[in-house]
Amino acid sequence: MLSIAKNRKAYHDYFINDTFEAGLVLTGTEIKSIRQGHVQLKESYISIRDGEAWIKGMHIAPYDFGNRFNHDETRDRKLLLHSHEIKKLFKEIQLQGNTIVPLHLYLKNGRAKLEIGVAKGKHLYDKRATERDRSLKREAQKATKERYQ
Repeated sequence: MLSIAKNRKAYHDYFINDTFEAGLVLTGTEIKSIRQGHVQLKESYISIRDGEAWIKGMHIAPYDFGNRFNHDETRDRKLLLHSHEIKKLFKEIQLQGNTIVPLHLYLKNGRAKLEIGVAKGKHLYDKRATERDRSLKREAQKATKERYQ
């Protein structure tokens, strides 16, 4: 598994409840650009339309050696999921405050896979608490490291 892009902002802004692995329907220049690492997941999200899952706002830069038939950078791309997974996701987003966000794009056996998560938005005080816990854990690790050296 070769990691291409992570959506760190998603972990900062949301509580991630459940994760799924989805394939992507891509064109030739898109997968070549992904293999070069020219992808950004920051402002993207997943919507369900007509029983199909689509990712919107994922930016894949144009392939450097592409010709005039190069792909559109932010077009909607279809996600490959089982129908029971799509139904489960649709039920989850019907709940108040839930959304589906992309978490991690990676290559698995030569194919681009996207880890998506059902997320619930964090409030400002939740973000502060998470940051405080993270800094306390970091300080504790630093103190134990200094003590045993």
